[in-house]
Amino acid sequence: MDRRSRYSPEVRDRAVGLVLEQQHQHASQWSAIESVASKIGCTGETLRKWVRRAERDLGKREGANGSERQRLKELERENRELRRANEILRKASAYFAQAELDRRPK
Repeated sequence: MDRRSRYSPEVRDRAVGLVLEQQHQHASQWSAIESVASKIGCTGETLRKWVRRAERDLGKREGANGSERQRLKELERENRELRRANEILRKASAYFAQAELDRRPK
């Protein structure tokens, strides 16, 4: 599931840093994003998402940061696996209970 990006992490970090540095020189953060996006060759929306993620990671914006998102993904994966295992055990239990009822007494 490793998805390759057109932009290296260094380019992303530099672009986000430029937006955060230059947003005070522009009328809005969006105009700073558009300015930097045109320079690095990505869309404004892509850069906006990078900036929002960086702001969450820095604690400037509400939401889960990177490590919290990763931990949440791991817990959700584990939860799915446990639900699957419980379903298998439930079906096996029902099967053996039915087999016990179907057995002829001696």
